[in-house]
Amino acid sequence: MSMAGDTKMNELGTFFKTRRGELTPREAGLPDGSGTRRVAGLRREEVAQLASISTDYYTRIEQGRITVSAPVLSTLADVLQLDDDQRRYLFSLAGKPSTRTPRRTTQKVQPQLQRVLTDLTTTPAIVMGRRMDILAWNDLAAAMMVDFDTIPAKQRNYVRILFTHPVMRALYADWEAVAQTAVAQLRMEAAKYPDDPRLMSLVGELSVQDPQFAEWWAGRSVKSLTTGTKTLNHQEVGELVLDWDTLVEAHDAEQQLVVWTAPPESATAERLRMLGSLAATSKTTGQKQAAPQHPRAG
Repeated sequence: MSMAGDTKMNELGTFFKTRRGELTPREAGLPDGSGTRRVAGLRREEVAQLASISTDYYTRIEQGRITVSAPVLSTLADVLQLDDDQRRYLFSLAGKPSTRTPRRTTQKVQPQLQRVLTDLTTTPAIVMGRRMDILAWNDLAAAMMVDFDTIPAKQRNYVRILFTHPVMRALYADWEAVAQTAVAQLRMEAAKYPDDPRLMSLVGELSVQDPQFAEWWAGRSVKSLTTGTKTLNHQEVGELVLDWDTLVEAHDAEQQLVVWTAPPESATAERLRMLGSLAATSKTTGQKQAAPQHPRAG
């Protein structure tokens, strides 16, 4: 084994030792026992017992004397209750690909990303998450497409809106090409999360409701969400020829910022400014109309 390999194996053993020292028997589901423990956390034999391996085998792992298989690494990661970052670090040290899909926690947009969206007053932008769910958007994106606030959160999915909202079908000059691409992108999501019940429910629902979706889904085309150009026929400002791009969010690689832009002096750029003004006016008017009426004193 090379010196670099020895270093990684030693670090792997130290990492295991440190982590078991941080985990109490109660946290691991073991009885506390009686008397004074010689170690603050779990003993080696306790980790071995929980992982269904011999104490000698686990001891050699901590001593950096043995190469560990991916299944054993995965079991030990579960026993030691490693989070996703710790698990990735563990598998990286061992030179193994991680065999576990990260926990699918509820996705939330970071405040700083929300501020970026808000500040993009001449650039329509949305944040798209798993299943192509729409997690956040700015006013111009809502003015360009649909008012996402009027759509229930659980139905706020780009593909669902594309197929079920009449405004979207009229918006895109080549709706069929856009929709086919979206279905291919959704299939990429399905490959990453084949057991996602919400995604399966979405596919089932759209397959029943729309024959075109069912046909394209059965075609098994796949495509990543990257860049492109779209032509939109907006009912208020006319034709918009937009370049779109995607940026991955640093805090959550499963969130992507999608932006639509146009050359600064183009007709589309001017129409986006007009649309932004219309959206701002509409929002201000709506806020005034929605303002509470305070009773007069007296």
